[in-house]
Amino acid sequence: MKRDLLIKLGVVAVVIIACAIFALPPKEKIHLGLDLQGGLHLVLRVEVDKAVQRALERTSELLRKDLRGRGLNVTAVEPDDGNTGIRMLFGEAPDMALVEEVARNHLPGDVEAQSPEVLISDYPEEELRQIRTSAIDQALEKIRNRVDAFGVSEPSIIRQGANRIVVQLPGLDDPKRAIELIGRTAQLELKLVESLAANPNAKPPRGTELLYSKEKNDRGELVQGSGYFVQKRATLTGDMLADARALPDQMNFGQYYVLMRLNSRGKRIFARVTEENVGRALAIVLDDSIFSAPTIQGPIPGGEAQITGTFTPEEARDLAIVLREGALPAPVEIIENRTVGPSLGSDSISQGVLSILLGGALVFVFMLIYYRFSGLIANVALGLNLLIIMGIMAMPYLGASLTLPGIAGIILTVGMAVDANVLIFERIREELRLGKAVRQSVDTGFQKAIVTILDANVTTLIAAIVLFQFGSGPVKGFAVTLAIGIAASMFTAIFVSRTIFETLFSLRRVAKLSI
Repeated sequence: MKRDLLIKLGVVAVVIIACAIFALPPKEKIHLGLDLQGGLHLVLRVEVDKAVQRALERTSELLRKDLRGRGLNVTAVEPDDGNTGIRMLFGEAPDMALVEEVARNHLPGDVEAQSPEVLISDYPEEELRQIRTSAIDQALEKIRNRVDAFGVSEPSIIRQGANRIVVQLPGLDDPKRAIELIGRTAQLELKLVESLAANPNAKPPRGTELLYSKEKNDRGELVQGSGYFVQKRATLTGDMLADARALPDQMNFGQYYVLMRLNSRGKRIFARVTEENVGRALAIVLDDSIFSAPTIQGPIPGGEAQITGTFTPEEARDLAIVLREGALPAPVEIIENRTVGPSLGSDSISQGVLSILLGGALVFVFMLIYYRFSGLIANVALGLNLLIIMGIMAMPYLGASLTLPGIAGIILTVGMAVDANVLIFERIREELRLGKAVRQSVDTGFQKAIVTILDANVTTLIAAIVLFQFGSGPVKGFAVTLAIGIAASMFTAIFVSRTIFETLFSLRRVAKLSI
């Protein structure tokens, strides 16, 4: 055998062995998509305007402290009505130069006078856009961390459009718990209680807000409980949390609580607040609901606090997870919630595999009947084509998943692979009719067909890339398998089939070709 033929045979052998190692057995190696394995599909919309509002509120608080620290008679610093800037209210006309000097450390825009006692500073649109983008990125990271802590294998969490996040959790057993874990904002705040709200319809005193406790009814459901007037300004927030753990409640068998440990800054603030407010209630607020409001018995220098609320072990663990991983930068709304049962996925797999086997068998029989021995060569190439697709899909570093549309893509590429062989064989037949020798006819047939095959496959590959770039989940699954299948079919039809013919010619002289 010639050296170049041995190299070609070596390449084919390496491809076969590598793909077999990756793909076999397929049940253990190939990662199934949500529609085949079953699981949870969520589309979340991040309320980015809330993120802007919170960013403005944080800046307002810091700016207010600095203005007062410089001796200015500031009565309020707050976001404006449209949440596009910050408004500063003074008891008297302030020193404008001093205000601008302080504001320069906090605000990206210029300070303008709306009246002698009211100053405003609008945020540039680019700054607001950055806050919104950052909120999406942070939400994506927080949700990914929560899902990882939840223990779902091979989740898919991707950004979609301007303010949406798509979450796919295959093989999930408890969708309700996962939705609660992912969708909870987990905005933790500790606020001093001013009084019980004896009349919930009464207007909250200045500087306070009305919040309600969460209590469990007889059926174990969380319902609205007592109302409290609490200070608007939080004493401590979730970003001062160092750790959170779910622990069994020794006083109530079967119930759990969440132990929070504060960081060094939180410890200092917590120690000071508990020392200055002995006898007052401190509300532990999560997402604008009060979980507990214990009375401060004395200074607490250790920086530990408990969230109690008759939690089950799962509820306490999930709450600890979201507190530990941090609050979402803005609330998220679930706009699409779809659960796929594993039985439906199993049926889809069975039908998809049956389609591939039935389609492949019909193609095999047709090629054998119509092209005889050459059809057998095409069938060998077709079998290798399927093995290559499975091998590439199973590569762990590629991260590909086999979906139901992906199975459709495989079936389509089977037809395209056969089409390439048909083009080659018809060109060979034309050369044989002209009276050329078998080897010359095969060489010429491949040369003439290769341009047409490349043209057809490359244009389809471009379409697959466009589908992957702009399509959603199911469409992307189809595009991935289609692209892999196109590459595999070109390799098997052009390279493998020709290598088999050349091997046959090198072993013996072929006077007549069965085609």
